[in-house]
Amino acid sequence: MICKRFSVSALFLPSVSLLAVLAVCVSSVQAAERTALSLNGIWQIESQIKRIDGSSISTTEIDQTVKRLMKSAEVTGAAIAVLNDGKVVYTRAYGFRDKEKNLPLTTDSVMSGASLTKAAFAFLVLELVDDGKLDLDKPIQQYLAKPLPEYSRYADLAADDRYKKITARMLLSHSAGFPNWRAFEDDRKLHIHFDPGLRYAYSGEGIDLLQLVVEVITNQSVGELMQDRIFTPLGMTRTSMTWQSRFESDFANGYDEYGRLLGPQKRQNPDAAGSLLTTVSDYARLVAAISNGKLFSAKSRAQLLSPQIRIHSKHQFPSLANELSADNDLINLSYGLGWGLYTSPYGTAFFKEGHDDGWRNYVVCFEKPKSGIVILTNSGNGEGIFKYLLETILKDTFTPIEWEGYTPYDKLPPRPALTKHARVSIDGKLLDRYAGRYGQLPDLILTIRRAGDHLTIQENDEPPQDLLPESEANFYSTSSDDTLTFESKDGHVTRLVLHLGDRDLPINRLD
Repeated sequence: MICKRFSVSALFLPSVSLLAVLAVCVSSVQAAERTALSLNGIWQIESQIKRIDGSSISTTEIDQTVKRLMKSAEVTGAAIAVLNDGKVVYTRAYGFRDKEKNLPLTTDSVMSGASLTKAAFAFLVLELVDDGKLDLDKPIQQYLAKPLPEYSRYADLAADDRYKKITARMLLSHSAGFPNWRAFEDDRKLHIHFDPGLRYAYSGEGIDLLQLVVEVITNQSVGELMQDRIFTPLGMTRTSMTWQSRFESDFANGYDEYGRLLGPQKRQNPDAAGSLLTTVSDYARLVAAISNGKLFSAKSRAQLLSPQIRIHSKHQFPSLANELSADNDLINLSYGLGWGLYTSPYGTAFFKEGHDDGWRNYVVCFEKPKSGIVILTNSGNGEGIFKYLLETILKDTFTPIEWEGYTPYDKLPPRPALTKHARVSIDGKLLDRYAGRYGQLPDLILTIRRAGDHLTIQENDEPPQDLLPESEANFYSTSSDDTLTFESKDGHVTRLVLHLGDRDLPINRLD
């Protein structure tokens, strides 16, 4: 906790004045206990945060731990909120929101929530259930005006009638049979890989399908619904499903594992699977609301936090891997509705991850003490400190770290050296020929633009990245190890080929 420090002369003030002076020290930290300490005649307030096992940790120790871990793991910025008894008692930001401009991260810095969006969206869905607008167990096809494959995004399912079995409960519990994203499929088409409801397989595709259903039955965009029904009622004033001009005053850039700038996420289209822009303070309000049962019924809250499907996979990703494990049977690892679940001596814990290029987030909250933590980072290295943060700040030794894929930073192999590229100059007319849209409608759009003597590439609403030429047809990214090659036929550029490690991904030109 940071507060003003006062000299020993403050002791000679009248008692009321002294109390008023000490009150100035109480910042956004609202801990269970506070102790006034005198260090060399300097008075300050030392706050104590309760952990799930009943022990306490001082805010000073939290600060020292976070700073030490961030430095060792090369994490650009981290924002943390802690909950005790269902209340947010500690919020603090560390590091930088903009390393190049030396701008510090703040608790009001807008960051990418990534897949934390899915858990917030589940809150909305259960409100609609309370309103009688949606039945979790009614096949979602019955809410649509036409067969699902007649919607262009789902034409791939025309030959598979199993889509008729899919319910909202399956979509929220990631058991509908979809891959995480169709872009990872060999043919880049959407497939149902197992009978709906049979097993757990994390899927952004499933959440996006439920977004379609919600927007059909309400005749509103999910962005409007989330704003009106979740963000505004909870006082989440710096949260939105799309970029807002009011965020310009304080937002964070993302950075990759090498510390390379990726920029902010300025999403223009609401996506229930990942477009949330939020702050650590705001998302902590949402977690507190779930912990305390605000905005939705006790019945819906019970369903949210009740196991819908047991998880027996060795790891969460790849989501369709068949490797099974009993490692997490003792904690009854499961999925509820939009949130992961496991049991502990401190009651059921609900958790959610957020993972995107340059963004690593994690949230967990324990039912009995209503204690939890929100961790948002703008660094590809963020996950490397999660285990130690959870153990130190919360005394949480139960989160399934291996299943999550959260290898501690000091257990990771050395990062490979960056590939060296030699930039060359090419004719500007050739750059103009490459400019255009490439992809597979409606899900993957890569926009190539000329930017002076080089190109930029933008995937959907993601931040654009610079592409520099190393030959007339070959380009490399300044913020990743990806390279690409433009291919031409009869003088016309027909496609580009992304070189992703040992995999080549051809993408046709659209215009």
